[in-house]
Order: sequence, then C-alpha cells, then structure tokens
Amino acid sequence: MLQWRIGRLSYKLKLRRLSTSTGSKFEDEGSWSYSSQWWGSDSDHHSHSIFRATSLHGNGVISVLAYPSSTPAANRWLKTEEWLRKRYAEVCSDAKHDECFKVLGYQWRVLRFNDVTRQSAVKIMAASKVSDPSSVYYMQQPHVLAVPYTKSMIAAGFTALSSTNYDLVNAITGKKTMRVLCVGHGGGSLPLFIASKIQGAVVDIVEIDPLVISTSIQTMGFPSFSVAVPSGCHALSTPNTMDEVVWKGVHERLFLYESDAEKFILNTKNIYDIAFIDAYDGDDIFPLKLWDADSPFLVALGNRLDPNHGTVVVNLHSDDDVHSADAPVSPLHQPILPMGKYVSGVCRAYKDMMVDKESSFSRPGVGFTVSVPWVCNTTLVVCRGFGVADQDFVSNSLMSKSLEVDMDLNMPFSCLPYVKRGFRLLG
Repeated sequence: MLQWRIGRLSYKLKLRRLSTSTGSKFEDEGSWSYSSQWWGSDSDHHSHSIFRATSLHGNGVISVLAYPSSTPAANRWLKTEEWLRKRYAEVCSDAKHDECFKVLGYQWRVLRFNDVTRQSAVKIMAASKVSDPSSVYYMQQPHVLAVPYTKSMIAAGFTALSSTNYDLVNAITGKKTMRVLCVGHGGGSLPLFIASKIQGAVVDIVEIDPLVISTSIQTMGFPSFSVAVPSGCHALSTPNTMDEVVWKGVHERLFLYESDAEKFILNTKNIYDIAFIDAYDGDDIFPLKLWDADSPFLVALGNRLDPNHGTVVVNLHSDDDVHSADAPVSPLHQPILPMGKYVSGVCRAYKDMMVDKESSFSRPGVGFTVSVPWVCNTTLVVCRGFGVADQDFVSNSLMSKSLEVDMDLNMPFSCLPYVKRGFRLLG
C-alpha cells in the first residue's frame, strides 16, 4: 500500500529517466510519468467505477476505478492479437480452425480502500474472440509496476539477494526453484511480475481478505487458477481454456491463499529464499503482530527463511511525525525521510529476528532501508549471508550488483536509482 503525499508532477523528463532502464528492450509502461492518467482528483479523469463492496476483514469499502491508458499505442495491438492466436493454437491443438482475437484496449485499474487509499494500480488488456465478440477477457500486464514502492521492493530485494551467494540467473532460467512469499496481495502486480520474470519462481501469496482476492481476479485481471487451498494445491484441478492461453507457464507457479499471515507462516513447511511484506489494512495500519519482536509471526518467519541467503523486504509508511516538521519538503526533493519511532521499531524488530539473533551463519547479514521516490514510503531489506556489514561496502556492492540484476531480469526500469536513494545501513 502506498502512502500518497506527493508534489505536483511537473518533472516528466526526470521521472522518465529514473523509471526507465536504458538497457531495456521496451519502454516502461509503468513509468511514474504516466501516473497522471490514474492519480489525482476523480473529476480530472474519464474514470468510472466498476466494483464496490464492503469488506468483512477490516479493509472498509473496497472499490475499483478504471481509467483510460495511452499505452501501448494501437499500432502495437496487432502483435498482441497474433500472440493470442498462436497461444490459442498451442493450447487447443485439436481445434478444427484457427481462433482470431481482437484487442479492445487497455485500462488502468486502481484498487481503493475506503475511497481514499489507493491500495494498488495495475494495467489490464481487454480482448475478445473474433468469433464471439460478446466474450471479453482481461489480462493484467505483468511487466507493468505502476506504483513506485513496488519497484523499490523488487529492485532492493533482488539486488540484495543477488549480492549473496544465491544463483539468481539459474532461477531466472528455471534451472533452479526460487521460493517466494508475498504477504498482502492487493491487485497482485508484484507476485505476477516475479512469476513472469523468473521461470523458477514458485510464489506463495497470503491474503486475509477474500474480497480482495476475488476483486483482483474479477476486475484486475489476476490469474484465477492461482487460488490455492490449505493443502498446497490449486483449488481448480485444471485451468479454463482462456486462462491457459493467457497464463500458461506462469499461473502454475502462483499460489494465492486466503489466510491470516501468522497462521500461514506457523503452518507452512516451506523454506523461502525471499519474502515480500506489504500488509496495511483499510485504516492504513501495519498490524502489530506482523512486526512485534515477540510475535509468533516474526519468530516463525525467521525459521522459514533460508539460513544462508534468506531475504525479507517490507514496505513501510513514513512516520506521522514527518508531518510536524516546520518546513515540510516534497518527497520529490527529499531523498531521506525522518525515521521516527514507528519505522525504527519495525526495522529493529526485523533485523534483530532475521539476523542478530542467529549466530550460525558463516557470513553476517545486514539490514538497510531506502526511500521510495515521489511518495512517503520506505523499503526495508534484511538479508542473510551478505558479507561485510559496512556502510560503504554494502552500498557499493548493491549499486554494482543492481546493474547485473537489470540485465539478468531484462528489467523495464533501472534498479540503481531505487537501490541508492536514501540508502541507510541499520546499525
């Protein structure tokens, strides 16, 4: 979830340079320079509401608004239509004739809690069969990370993991399995990005609110086959035809559980290479039991992370005392936000549990924070097996490794600005 306190968006050239990797083969459709299409007053957009209901699990009123997207341009739709035709022929190899598809357009879809908090934003594609125009299928665009904190979590997390002895390249190519845990689902853009980029990634997603789960599938184009049951299997024995066309090779490795995070981590037997935690509720509160130093959750999480390279990444809102500064500065120009008692407490609890209380590691672990551009969020990373726990060494190692991660994952944006912005090693 994003803490939205931003200045005016008048620096589009700078935004595009920060959000787009020069080595990427395609433009970053999730660049913050496009945020004006889905962020701001509803009266400023041609938006419309497509879903609204009340949560029974503390998230208040859950709604989804749709906004027109300017990208990709219509001249690129033919390529997507051809991709859908070929995928359908592959999945339905016994079909008597080819099935053609028509792309109907692209939209931004924004998941909100209580009509105020923009919980997540995704881009979806709508398409239909030429033979059946009334059938419309929605596909979330897995390469698009629209909100800055998701990019920060991905960049900082995988750069840190790659800085240990973990073999990221073999996980990317599917030669080894990477176990990933995501606590908090929202629209699902982060786990979908991971599963699409890393062929060996098996991603467990834990979401307490069934309404969030169903909303992400029905209105935000998240794969329906991903829904899992407590036994660890998918709820459906086989995916439907169009899900297989759109998501074959990806949705088999996504497991979306309706569960309390503490209950899940206490019961799972999996050992995770990396965990992402973004679990704010409808009141913008990060539940105490997910960061209390004495909570069963933190103890169990520490036991379920790989002892040699296990990495945990946490999205944090900056402290409320930021507002009380005599001369507030826009996050656009403030690389390091004040770290008050709340953020400091969360950081200390995670570092103590994941690194400092373990003495069996052959290499020391580290904890660090980076500030997220354009918004008042902080990304916390705690990583085992990093090596020397020195400010300059860790910072330089991360900056150097981020360039490799860019290339290995063919990132649509550069990791380097997210890794170095407001970097602070936890003491």
